[in-house]
Amino acid sequence: MECLECGEKIVGRADKKFCDDACRNSFNNKQNSDSTNLMRNINNKLRKNFRILRSINKDGKIKTTKTKLTSKGFDFDYLTQVVVYKNGAEYKFVYNQGYKFLEDDWILLVRKE
Repeated sequence: MECLECGEKIVGRADKKFCDDACRNSFNNKQNSDSTNLMRNINNKLRKNFRILRSINKDGKIKTTKTKLTSKGFDFDYLTQVVVYKNGAEYKFVYNQGYKFLEDDWILLVRKE
């Protein structure tokens, strides 16, 4: 049997796939690199959005403007969920920090407990 990473002969158990931990880690890192980079970039954007909302919404409910959020680097394309309540109000959430578009440039920020 040969190591899936370096091709060296494997000594040990019959079902062993790698000669050592370094080869196993290297193989798995190569396999997961594309999806890992994509997920890392998305998670970074979500964390940034969350920090922006949390820094503005310290009391749990406040009005702000879309312009203010955008100027701080908020990206409206990245969120974790959309909640539509019985009254038809649609809130978009980044983890527990939510927002709802109001008239003109205004946005209502809320925090889910």
